[in-house]
Amino acid sequence: MAGYKPVAIQTYPVLGEKITQDTLYWNNYKTPVQIKEFGAVSKVDFSPQPPYNYAVTASSRIHIYGRYSQEPIKTFSRFKDTAYCATFRQDGRLLVAGSEDGGVQLFDISGRAPLRQFEGHTKAVHTVDFTADKYHVVSGADDYTVKLWDIPNSKEILTFKEHSDYVRCGCASKLNPDLFVTGSYDHTVKMFDARTSQSVISVEHGQPVESVLLFPSGGLLVSAGGRYVKVWDMLKGGQLLVSLKNHHKTVTCLCLSSSGQRLLSGSLDRKVKVYSTTSYKVVHSLDYAASILSLALAHEDETIVVGMTNGILSVKHRKSEAKKDSLPRRRRPAYRTFIKGKSYMKQRDDILINRPSKKHLELYDRDLKNFRVSKALDRVLEPSCTIKTPEVTVSIIKELNRRGVLANALAGRDEKEISRVLNFLIRNLSQPRFAPVLINAAEIIIDIYLPVIGQSPVVDKKFLVLQGLVEKEIDYQRELLETLGMMDMLFATMTRKDSTLVWQRTSGGLLENKKVES
Repeated sequence: MAGYKPVAIQTYPVLGEKITQDTLYWNNYKTPVQIKEFGAVSKVDFSPQPPYNYAVTASSRIHIYGRYSQEPIKTFSRFKDTAYCATFRQDGRLLVAGSEDGGVQLFDISGRAPLRQFEGHTKAVHTVDFTADKYHVVSGADDYTVKLWDIPNSKEILTFKEHSDYVRCGCASKLNPDLFVTGSYDHTVKMFDARTSQSVISVEHGQPVESVLLFPSGGLLVSAGGRYVKVWDMLKGGQLLVSLKNHHKTVTCLCLSSSGQRLLSGSLDRKVKVYSTTSYKVVHSLDYAASILSLALAHEDETIVVGMTNGILSVKHRKSEAKKDSLPRRRRPAYRTFIKGKSYMKQRDDILINRPSKKHLELYDRDLKNFRVSKALDRVLEPSCTIKTPEVTVSIIKELNRRGVLANALAGRDEKEISRVLNFLIRNLSQPRFAPVLINAAEIIIDIYLPVIGQSPVVDKKFLVLQGLVEKEIDYQRELLETLGMMDMLFATMTRKDSTLVWQRTSGGLLENKKVES
């Protein structure tokens, strides 16, 4: 038995998404920490300054969380009704928020009572932001108006009444203190200039606008509404650059990575899509348990926070890099180094004899070597093997079938053991890479245990599931054959008629060819 050859485990192509640098980057987060809020999380905003705390707007409260805290370090609850869109100022010292009653409140992070209250809107204020000079606040409300407020005097400076429906989103330019953008349910996105009394650019999104985002350079604008994310070139007067439709439901929020090279969009379809800002193709996708309303990234993308409709706040922190060994372990010199010296070179007449490496057989190979076929099959039917490496189980079944002892290995099993075999078949029978081997094994099992069907309800139920799976596969194969037949007919009708060339002698004695359709 010294010449036993181990079973060759067939390798299959790995199924799943292609591993890219973006996949590795966005999957390099720890298991999310989930925090329960009082209501749907409508806005998450990170402070631009260390220690990079973030404000969470939910129900009638605004909670300030530390980056690694699971309990709020500060709460602002001086709202009569629902609060909206809590946003930090560029220096991280002030926070502004709108409310359902139409008021806009300004808070100092170190205090609790509002520093300023701006009254002027008659309906709910859903969007607020600070201008680039830090001394003005822009607000948009359900009364169709956009207002500019002066912080030192607590007075209204300008009012724009160009929208014809709710104003639900907006942002201010980070470079120019006079420019700000708003999006409305009237399907338009407008850029306003505080030095004029009207909008300077207006674009048609085509759907109620839920979120807008201005790139740091101010040259590109992103709008989200319906299932569409659209990118506009503001330097060319609002020219549409690209329209993206990668979500199945309404897109509710937008976010830009710290480098500015990735754009993130969250949607009610419970997915966050990551786009490249050069090709505008989806480079990664993140799944969540509920519909997404808000999304924010911390400094250097260290933390990603997602707020959902069920009041759950999902917080993911980036994994810390593993510490590298300072010095690699030094390898001791080989025996011939002591005998011949470190600089010895092999001569032409020398014969180098290497010590043969001892090969260790796997446990299932040891069982097969000793003809314990049932025990070998039991080893590869353990959950640790069938779930992580199903190709090993399939290879052993294939080897047993090649030896002609698969029926012996499957026979004589009790209810628990046969259930384990049937579970593996049900889980993997529909996979094309395993189907030829497992279908043969399923036929053998049916032949062996057909006389005892009806004695165990558990086994009978699994046989019915297996039967339904096989019938479904047969239906798929039939549909594929019908589709192939249709395609053959289409290709046959599209073939062009053959042409033949006929050589004829002209009056001048020259030969010329003429095309004759056959």
